[in-house]
Amino acid sequence: MELNTYQQQANKTLAGNENVLTNLTLGLASDGGKVVDRIKKYTFQGYDLDKEALKADLGDVLWYLSQIALWADIPLEDVAQANLTTLKKKYPNVKL
Repeated sequence: MELNTYQQQANKTLAGNENVLTNLTLGLASDGGKVVDRIKKYTFQGYDLDKEALKADLGDVLWYLSQIALWADIPLEDVAQANLTTLKKKYPNVKL
């Protein structure tokens, strides 16, 4: 699936209101925290890594991220491409 297609399809689930950007930003932070907590428990507390739960959490993060970008009229593929450009500058010896 292309990222921009995902972004547009995911937007159909967004319930809009005057606080949509705040909701998206808080959701991104909250679900990002779930990912952090899951990895912390795996790394430092001896929990098994539940990959299905991690995949679901990462999907939630992706949803929030894609909708913030869409709110700002930024195609998600542009975000990914800009990040690759940044990574190429940071890691010039790595072929991307």
